[in-house]
Amino acid sequence: LCFVTVVERHGKSAGNVAHGLLSNFALKRGAVASSVGHDSHNIIVAGVNEADMQVALRALEEKQGGVCVVHDGKVTAMVDLPIAGLLSDKRVTEVAEEMKVLKREWEAAGCSIPYMGFNLIPLSVIPEIRITDKGLVLVPEMEIVPAFEAA
Repeated sequence: LCFVTVVERHGKSAGNVAHGLLSNFALKRGAVASSVGHDSHNIIVAGVNEADMQVALRALEEKQGGVCVVHDGKVTAMVDLPIAGLLSDKRVTEVAEEMKVLKREWEAAGCSIPYMGFNLIPLSVIPEIRITDKGLVLVPEMEIVPAFEAA
């Protein structure tokens, strides 16, 4: 179990942010983040601690998009995606090398699903339950439900 946050990044929804818990991801350390969270391409970040999640979010903001892995407050892998937060402006050979490092660090963090699968977590048309910037979505009902109930 780890934390997950989806952040609206297009300025359309006045900074919507949703928090939840993510199971079966097997993250053992640090945080991972991406600006490619489908289908709205919002930022998704998962982590075992808030500090590393914040470092990951700041790294994506600084690079104007991308995907990264953070451990103990340091970015250990980063693929910059400054064009709409989706595309690189580097040569394919550079991106390929960055992706090798990303894959290695992703696996070292313990992530059980590949990077592209991670980007599908906020995709609210895939059953059964998803998290978007608006909250948890029960996909069959297309209903937003609270992630946590007040005590």
